[in-house]
Amino acid sequence: MPSATAAELLARNRDHVEQLPDDHFDDVLDAQSPPVVSLCCADSRVSQEAMWNVEEPGWLFTPANIGNVAWDVEDSSTVDGNLLYPVANTDTRTIAVVGHTGCGAVTAAYGAATDGALPDEPGIRNRVEPLVPIVEDALDGGITDDEDVIDRLVEYNVREQVTFLDESDEVPDDTLVLGFVYDFHESYGDAPGRTYLVAADGETDLTALRERVDGDDEIAVRSLL
Repeated sequence: MPSATAAELLARNRDHVEQLPDDHFDDVLDAQSPPVVSLCCADSRVSQEAMWNVEEPGWLFTPANIGNVAWDVEDSSTVDGNLLYPVANTDTRTIAVVGHTGCGAVTAAYGAATDGALPDEPGIRNRVEPLVPIVEDALDGGITDDEDVIDRLVEYNVREQVTFLDESDEVPDDTLVLGFVYDFHESYGDAPGRTYLVAADGETDLTALRERVDGDDEIAVRSLL
């Protein structure tokens, strides 16, 4: 059973402290104004700061939950407070919704949609249940039950979260809402760790999405759908 001791954690933190420059927090001691809030799926293999190459504090606000669900689990008409906080309070105007290949939450929702089996643990079940209707809609809409079904459902879910945020009255109209899939299974290409842009402000057409990125990054605009 994997575990870590307090000594190991503190040793890792000591290494972190020793690597920080003396002025590391100077610009953000009194307030934060991150340009980006990145809602990512909670997964030990997916580091938000690492995927966006963020080293400085105050640039990236990082909520996460299994399945990267953008709405509140108790009220699906309300944007999740962890995501909405920087938008409402620090003038953050870019939202990135990030799913990932091989997502366990989407896999669990797929299992519930196909054989009715939800996780036993109430807290986990509450997080998986909102994904089940999304998976059912995707399957009803023509996503076939083949070997890449989970990754296609991951992308479909990201698109749905982007659409929800784009249409929400709680999100200001001048907010850019982007959807990505973080790929470490080489499902989209042959560069593990690349994030692929799959939606922007409700747009999913690849030609239109490529117009939003630099030429060197057009390779990162792909879809499995």
